[in-house]
Amino acid sequence: QVQLVESGGGLVQPGGSLRLSCVASGFSLDHFAIGWFRQAPGKDREGISCISSGDGSTVFADSVKGRFTISRDNAKNTVYLQMNNLKPEDTAVYYCAAPRTWYPSCIDERAFHFLTNWGQGTQVTVSS
Repeated sequence: QVQLVESGGGLVQPGGSLRLSCVASGFSLDHFAIGWFRQAPGKDREGISCISSGDGSTVFADSVKGRFTISRDNAKNTVYLQMNNLKPEDTAVYYCAAPRTWYPSCIDERAFHFLTNWGQGTQVTVSS
């Protein structure tokens, strides 16, 4: 059974950092693009970052570019989202997602449309 489990969320002050983890089971994520999404209260879910298999090329939404990084450890079947300089507007539930069919590369933000196998999410709250 394909499963994604996120962890690492919590409460952090503005300007702080968090690292989210996404552990996959039931499949080997090293052949797939993996993405991170978030959904704030009353807003649509938005794709914020994607990492390709193979060369590990990445895509970031403008809202997080320069503050967030994404990485993968195929040996641990895990993808990470490092979030720095957090702002109150980053408050949301964060989800990782995998494609339901073979989809290896994050060429641009269109990749987010193919990442529809979601984890359960982890809450991130940025507040003083």
